[in-house]
Amino acid sequence: MTMGNLPDHGLPLVQLKEQRRDLIVALQNRNGPINSWELMQIAAVQQAISAFEDVIADLDAEAEMEAAA
Repeated sequence: MTMGNLPDHGLPLVQLKEQRRDLIVALQNRNGPINSWELMQIAAVQQAISAFEDVIADLDAEAEMEAAA
C-alpha cells in the first residue's frame, strides 16, 4: 500500500493530511497572493500533523523497547 493510498479509518491524522492537501491545492489553483489567515490555517494543520507523528513515533519506540525486554 503506497503513502497516497492509505485507508481512512476515521483517524484524525489521515483527516488532517487530507485537509492540508486540500488547502495547498486550493492555493495552487488560485492567482494572487496568499494571505496570513491561509498561512495560519496551513501552519496549524501542519503543527497538529507533526504532533500526531511525534506521539506515534514515541509509542512505536516504547513498543520496540518492551518487545526487546
